[in-house]
Amino acid sequence: MKKAYKTIYWVLCVQLGFDIRRFSRSLRGFPRYIACWFKFQKEYKGQLDFLPCLYDWYEEGGATKNEYFWQDLYVARKIYIANPEKHVDIGSRIDGFVAHVASFRKIEIFDIRPIASRIPGVIFRQADLMNPPASLAAYCDSLSCLHALEHFGLGRYGDPIDPHGYAVGLSNMARILRPGGLFYLSVPIGKERVEFNAHRVFDPVSLVRLAATNGLMLMEFAWIGPSWNIVQSTNPERDMDELGKLHYSLGVFIFVKQ
Repeated sequence: MKKAYKTIYWVLCVQLGFDIRRFSRSLRGFPRYIACWFKFQKEYKGQLDFLPCLYDWYEEGGATKNEYFWQDLYVARKIYIANPEKHVDIGSRIDGFVAHVASFRKIEIFDIRPIASRIPGVIFRQADLMNPPASLAAYCDSLSCLHALEHFGLGRYGDPIDPHGYAVGLSNMARILRPGGLFYLSVPIGKERVEFNAHRVFDPVSLVRLAATNGLMLMEFAWIGPSWNIVQSTNPERDMDELGKLHYSLGVFIFVKQ
């Protein structure tokens, strides 16, 4: 029942744009809006037009309760400390992680989708990482792919349908990285499955094994905890085994290229 509710919520709110929670809060805020309107009107003599903002009374001061916020901040700080020669990103959020990194250094990004805007500090190249140009071999010493690999091969963003697209993409990303370089990767983790065509959920242990076959050795592991915080693992093998039994979490992996 809970799974069916989440699916209905996903379709109505995320895909069709009908936000049930926002709608209910707006209805709740309407009487307050009317009361405030009449109170303000008594003391204001200028032009006064209707443009109701009804749900903001019930929101927090900022949106920090989502995994994108925490992963973007966490990995951007890691890159700031590492200070690599060339950092490249594959498919991460422009309005989150990429913007964070671009605030303190240049960043080159690759995405299968076009980006029309020109952003200071950001170099954009449209590319399909399931079939990248040979010129990208050993291209950088620092690479990131946050909340993107799970979409490879599902066709959601115009990429070709391929059930093994994630493995092809991971192999190609490993080729981009120079020996000794760092790879920052985040993906949904839990009981392994595909929720078509939204994303793939990875068993973290299996993902680390796949990375190792491409010369990527796990250096650090963290995940987003239930209290919307970054949990830094002190025992990755144990923690990944336990997280692989859950329905869903978000894992953040830092690999080094051998």
